[in-house]
Amino acid sequence: MKIAQIDAFTDRAFRGNPAAVCLLSDYPDVGQLQILAREMNLSETAFLKGVDDGYELRWFTPTVEVDLCGHATLASAHFLWESGELAGGAEARFHTRSGLLTAVRRDRWIEMDFPAQPAVPAEPTKGLLQAVGADPRFVGRNEADWLVEVESEREVLELDPDLRRLGEICERGVMVTAKSTADSYDFVSRFFAPAAGVAEDPVTGSAHCCLGPHWGQRLDKIELVGFQASARGGVVRMRLADDRVVLGGQAITVMQGELTAPWPQVD
Repeated sequence: MKIAQIDAFTDRAFRGNPAAVCLLSDYPDVGQLQILAREMNLSETAFLKGVDDGYELRWFTPTVEVDLCGHATLASAHFLWESGELAGGAEARFHTRSGLLTAVRRDRWIEMDFPAQPAVPAEPTKGLLQAVGADPRFVGRNEADWLVEVESEREVLELDPDLRRLGEICERGVMVTAKSTADSYDFVSRFFAPAAGVAEDPVTGSAHCCLGPHWGQRLDKIELVGFQASARGGVVRMRLADDRVVLGGQAITVMQGELTAPWPQVD
């Protein structure tokens, strides 16, 4: 089984969000996939299996399978083109738990067609804002995550949330965001998902399916650029199109190898 580690939403190695990508001839037991994702110990491990009109794609954190992941989809598309599994000009088609997702190459960028997941205003769960440690301008949520908008970029950068409490409160995660002071970006954000085994995600594509519509409405823009201000940092382009968000990013392969041990046994 081929395995690659790819840094997504960056054009520099050791930045952005690392994902493992594994190409399979068939899926083993889900428990075996989870054990391998735990072994990779990255925020996401993507498992690909070829089907008639594309690839079946599943995403796992070290502890759970998830319904949608942007950076591991970006890494998967990059892997298929770079390895020659897919012709450079061909569209990457992924069948996932969130429906059909597609990706295309645009010069040095990869664009992915994802479902929009806008947040609606919501009363925060008891203890949420105390755990986040932020004074919000807006609190909302979509099916997966909480969205907390704060007054300034500095608040986002200096945030030091109580991750243990967040893991108890949030089903998946919480994104914290503010308007950017830089000309290069429209907004900044950070994303925390301790309940899913990811304390702070370096760059979260799926979160921008929510952040894009939120800031598009705030700033009256269709095309936006976001900077996820984690320690590694990464850039996500967005283009809003009705109930879809086109996410744009770059990627770079850091390591390649193959699984030499037998598949793990599930206890």
